[in-house]
Amino acid sequence: MGNEARLEILTRINRATAAGERPQVERTAVPASVRPHAEIVAQFAEYAAEYRAEVHRVSEAELAALLTKLLAAQNVLVPEGFPAQVLLQLTPRKPQATHADLAAYDAVLTTCAVAIAETGTVVLDHGPGQGRRALTLIPDRHICVVRSEQVVESVPQAVAALQAAVEAGRPLTWISGPSATSDIELSRVEGVHGPRRLEIVLVE
Repeated sequence: MGNEARLEILTRINRATAAGERPQVERTAVPASVRPHAEIVAQFAEYAAEYRAEVHRVSEAELAALLTKLLAAQNVLVPEGFPAQVLLQLTPRKPQATHADLAAYDAVLTTCAVAIAETGTVVLDHGPGQGRRALTLIPDRHICVVRSEQVVESVPQAVAALQAAVEAGRPLTWISGPSATSDIELSRVEGVHGPRRLEIVLVE
C-alpha cells in the first residue's frame, strides 16, 4: 500500500470518528456443529498431540489418581478455585507470588475455559482454577484439565463461549502445544515464552 492510499484511509477514519459515526458490523450466527461430540473430542485430542502436548484421556473416576501420579514429588502451584474434590494430596497455593517465586515451582495445574478441536487449542480466561496469566507462563510444566463438554469444534464457537469473559475484561490465553520458537535457521527451542511441557488431562 502506498503512502497516499494509507493517508486517504486514515483521513477517512479520522473524519468518521470525529463526526461520531460508527460502522455497522453485520455479525452472522455461529453455526452449530452437526458432527457427533465424541468425534469432535477425539479430533481435539489428536490435534493437541500433534502440537506436542501430552494428552491423557481419563474418566471422572480416574482423574484424581492420575493427577496424584503426574504430580508426585513435584512442587505444584494450584490456583484458587481449582475443584477441591480432585486434588487428593495437593494443596491449593494462593497465587500472590512474585515472578521469582513462580520460577521455583516445578509445575502449575489449571482448569480451562474452552478447548478447540480444529486447532488443538486450549483457552484460559483466568477465572476460578486458572489463576492470573503469569502462573501459566513461568513454571516449566503446565497440566491443564479439560472436560469433554468444554470442547467445541471451531474457533467461532470458542469465541462465542468466551464472550462473557471478554465483556468482564478478563485476559485470554490461547495455548496450542508447549511454548516454542525457531531461530533463523529453523532450530526449534521450547520453553522460551512459557512452559516447555504441556500436558492435557481430557476428562470424558
